[in-house]
Amino acid sequence: MNTPAPDWMPDASKATYPGWVQRKAVTLSKRDQKRGGAGNVQQYRLAIHEAVVASQGRDHWTGEWLDWDLIGTYDNREVATGKGEHKKRYAMLPTIDHRTNQPEPDLVICAWRTNDAKHDMTPQELLQFCTAVLNHRPNWLGSSPAS
Repeated sequence: MNTPAPDWMPDASKATYPGWVQRKAVTLSKRDQKRGGAGNVQQYRLAIHEAVVASQGRDHWTGEWLDWDLIGTYDNREVATGKGEHKKRYAMLPTIDHRTNQPEPDLVICAWRTNDAKHDMTPQELLQFCTAVLNHRPNWLGSSPAS
C-alpha cells in the first residue's frame, strides 16, 4: 500500500514518510500483539496514516506544531552520548500514541515529549495528572516556580 504524505507536510519529509509509517506499523503491531492485541501491520499502517492526516501536523494532546523534518532521523545510538540534550532535540518529534491504554490500532499523533510524559495513561488519567500539577503550583503560570 502506498501511503502518500499529507500536503501540509514539509517536502523534505514526504520522501521519508512511507517508510516511517511502515516501520512504526510493524513495531506497534508486534508490541501490541505481545500485549494481547490482535491488530495486524496493515491495520496499524492505515491507523497511523489516518492519525497523521487527522493531526494536521499538530500534537493531539497539546495542539503544538510538530517537527515533521525529524521523522526517520531518530537514532538510538545517539541516546547514550546526547543524554538530556538528545531529549530536547527530539522533543517535538512526531510519534504515535495510543488514544487509550489498550493494545489496539486506535492511534493519535503527538510529540515525543508528550508521549514520554503521558506514557500509558488513559486520556482521563492524563487530564487528572495535568490538573493536579496546575492545582499544586498555580503560581507557575506567569511567575517563577516557588521552591
